[in-house]
Amino acid sequence: MDSLSGFAVFVQVAESRSFVAAGRLLGVSASAVGKSIARLEQRLGVRLFHRSTRSVALTAEGALFLERSRRVLAEIEAAELELAEATAAPRGRLRVSLPLVSSLVLPVLGDFMRAYPDIALDLDFTDQLVDVIEEGFDAVVRTGEPADSRLSARRLGAFQAMLVASPEYLAQRGTPKVPAELARHACLHYRFPHTGKLEPWPLRRAPGEPEPALPTSMICNNIETRLCFALRGLGIACLPDFAIQQQLADGSLCQVLAGHVGPAKAFHVLWPASRHPSPKVRALVDFLSARLFPADQGRA
Repeated sequence: MDSLSGFAVFVQVAESRSFVAAGRLLGVSASAVGKSIARLEQRLGVRLFHRSTRSVALTAEGALFLERSRRVLAEIEAAELELAEATAAPRGRLRVSLPLVSSLVLPVLGDFMRAYPDIALDLDFTDQLVDVIEEGFDAVVRTGEPADSRLSARRLGAFQAMLVASPEYLAQRGTPKVPAELARHACLHYRFPHTGKLEPWPLRRAPGEPEPALPTSMICNNIETRLCFALRGLGIACLPDFAIQQQLADGSLCQVLAGHVGPAKAFHVLWPASRHPSPKVRALVDFLSARLFPADQGRA
């Protein structure tokens, strides 16, 4: 601790260029400041200041030591701040960007609000790729692998896209056996609101095999419409498994072309990188990790 005190005294003298002024700022006498500097110089074996009756100036060694001392004191200050935040209750405004999968996240976020009443959620649902730092988000939830080195990330779980239709539709139109047969079916599509492009269906293809032509019998920009229309026997929809678990279980929807759909995709929560996230961000990350895909916990 005496060494750390010496760092603080040294930096104060270097910045004020006066033992008297440094002592006034530190609440000690100029004599005590001089003795602290002398002990520090003796321990280091170098002279840190050129002294005269009118001024104090850094030596070359002192200028080098000042840069390092500032770093040491800044690290200590940051550590104290992080510890203080770690013990503080999560509170304040929490701005979060989320994909357009409200059926998956809304129940969990509702439980989060109940568990943390001092956190005010500011939620933005979009398919647009946002700049977390530049746009001032505390956290974002996205699919795919993280690519921004400025962000920390935690995997929340994975979902599988499925092609589904009602038993009534399949009885009338037949069940496709290969992706090419989708050309004879009514296909219910999703359009990205921001780009206006249709979401491609993740169909596996052999090398050189052309992408199957998919009729656009209906286009919308949410999950709920495609699910409703599929249940009413109006076509085949590509939907995430988390949105249709009940319908698959009760038989109101049937999966088709199961062996022809691509691999699962992962959800991640991302936030601005720091050694210790704020209590409100840490609370959200831990809560989403535990609740969003509980059956997925423990998987890589």
